[in-house]
Formats: sequence, C-alpha cells, structure tokens
Amino acid sequence: MEIKAKFDHFNFNVTDLNRSIEFYQKALNLTEKSRINAPDGSFIIVYLTDSSTNFLLELTWLKDHPQPYELGECEFHLCMRVDGDYDAMRAYHKEMGVVCFENTDMGLYFIEDPDGYWIEILPLKH
Repeated sequence: MEIKAKFDHFNFNVTDLNRSIEFYQKALNLTEKSRINAPDGSFIIVYLTDSSTNFLLELTWLKDHPQPYELGECEFHLCMRVDGDYDAMRAYHKEMGVVCFENTDMGLYFIEDPDGYWIEILPLKH
C-alpha cells in the first residue's frame, strides 16, 4: 500500500487568543477560517488561513493554562514566504518591533509572536 499524506495544519498553544489573532492578522495578514469552542469553555481552537493555500495555523487556548508556555530552546519554527515586496515586509515587521533574528547573508529573518514562537520569513523565491 502506498501511503500519501499532505500537510494540513500546525498548532501553537497561546495564552491570550485575541492578542494572538490580532498579531497574526497584523503581521502576516492571516485571517480566521474556523473556530471550535468547547461546550464546557475549557478550550477554544481557531484556525487561521493565508487564503491562498490549504495549510492552516491552529491557535489553541486552554482555560486552565494562563501561564506562559515553556518553549524549550525554541529550535522549531513556522516558515512563511512573502509574495510581494520582501524588503517592505521586513521594514514593516521592524516597525512592529517583532523581528527577533536576522541573517541578511542568507536572506531571511524571524519574527516572534506574543507567546515567543518564532516565524521565519523568506521571499517567495529563495
């Protein structure tokens, strides 16, 4: 049997759902596609889309976890490609104060979300 799998979504657990949704909308123009509210109020899951691919970013808020998440050494990350003016996007992210690492020799930089997750930003063609 040949197994075929494709990427669907990636999850970040967040401490303040509204703050995170606002960050991803402002920084990367991601918008809410769908939402799951636990009947008992214990969690909310929001799926964000870039409106051009099927890949989703899942943001999970847990009622009983108000403290920051332990991200270890943060050796994992999400990567987004900029379809448009990469330099303008980098300048915009610098203006937002969210650029946490740059490697101009490699042509990449990272932004950090409100919970400390890193998102790599690359030009569409790299």
